[in-house]
Amino acid sequence: MKGPSGRALLLVITMMLTGATPVVAQEVGPETNLPLPRFVSLKASEGNLRRGPSLSHRIDWVLTRRNMPLRVTAEYGHWRRVVDRDGIGGWVHYSLLSGNRTVLVEDETVTLYSRPDPSSTEVARLERNVVARIDRCTPDWCRLIAGGYRGWAPRQGYWGVLPDEVLD
Repeated sequence: MKGPSGRALLLVITMMLTGATPVVAQEVGPETNLPLPRFVSLKASEGNLRRGPSLSHRIDWVLTRRNMPLRVTAEYGHWRRVVDRDGIGGWVHYSLLSGNRTVLVEDETVTLYSRPDPSSTEVARLERNVVARIDRCTPDWCRLIAGGYRGWAPRQGYWGVLPDEVLD
């Protein structure tokens, strides 16, 4: 295994001495120019996950839950490679996906509060496997909507948002 080149090592040392922060380029999809990975939701009530990006590829899985959050990891033409919270993935036609953001509750319950503060009024409790729509997210909290309830939840216990993602 080779170490960093002299030029790269000099850059790292200079950054450490000056306190500069490296700028990491976000990968973007070749078709949409949107970030990869990113989250979307299933627009349709049913969607086929295929082995490859075309109708001629075999169907490995059938998604059957509308609004389920999915993570897009690749793009090819009108096809998106997606993965669900269990790591099951495949290629799905982009017309079956929506930019509407949702999360899937993974903990036994996730409590919604009236404000992004655990000492504020409890609005509701979402149970495991509930799909909630994301209204917005700060670095520590997300405002979720489910079953007619709207409230703030700490950023834990649900899947469908990147760790440092802020949504307005």
